[in-house]
Amino acid sequence: MTGQELFGYIAAIAVGLVIGLAGGGGSILTVPIFVYVFGIAPVLATTYSLFVVGTTSLVGSINHLWKRRVDLRITVAFALPSFVSVYLSRRYLVPALPDPLFRFGELALAKDNAILFFFAFVMVMAARAMIRKQRPEQGEARDGRPRYGSLALDGLAVGLLTGTIGAGGGFLIVPMLVLLAGLPIHRAVATSVLIIAVNSFVGLLGDLQHTKLDWNFLLPFTSLSIGGIFLGLYLARFVAPDQLKKGFGWFVLVVAGYILLKELL
Repeated sequence: MTGQELFGYIAAIAVGLVIGLAGGGGSILTVPIFVYVFGIAPVLATTYSLFVVGTTSLVGSINHLWKRRVDLRITVAFALPSFVSVYLSRRYLVPALPDPLFRFGELALAKDNAILFFFAFVMVMAARAMIRKQRPEQGEARDGRPRYGSLALDGLAVGLLTGTIGAGGGFLIVPMLVLLAGLPIHRAVATSVLIIAVNSFVGLLGDLQHTKLDWNFLLPFTSLSIGGIFLGLYLARFVAPDQLKKGFGWFVLVVAGYILLKELL
């Protein structure tokens, strides 16, 4: 095992740590780790990300379900439309994307590069959401009544995002559950972890029909990520969520800048 690979496996622990602490954000780390540390092609990296994030989130959601932190009614309202869009996008949209995706005269944008550019853009938006101060009192559900129609539409959008770049979308799900469902932040985080888990596995189901996975690589990586989520769930009792999200947001912004520079240069 090379030093670079060792770093990648250590980073797997950070993936679970972030999911346990923040209720999302693990996929923002997995795809860059797979692409730039292990040299995996971007499209395949998104598939691997779905498995790792889905399995790790599922373990975390069991803990949240046991402690009754998950709002199952809100989960169903948000997740069902999301399941449809994530499956269709992984089963049909991503395989159907042409390669190169765009061609401008002699310049061509490869499918893999396009996915990484889009991923970096999503990371910048996620970092912005994490860094800025959230103001839940301005949400649609300030009266305590969930807006199920808006939740369903957001579920469709998050599913499309998950299917396209292999991101669980926790950085979008948590604010939406606060603003549109009126959930307290700790219940929004717990509910988000369950949605991410099922969303990821539905997307993976769309991939398994045309993609072969390297289980000898995935299982050890995922095991370390699961260890990280237990550490994250423990540390969540001592770390202020707002400070954690802000710090992670700046980190995500730096990684997004690295991806853009790497792809452009």
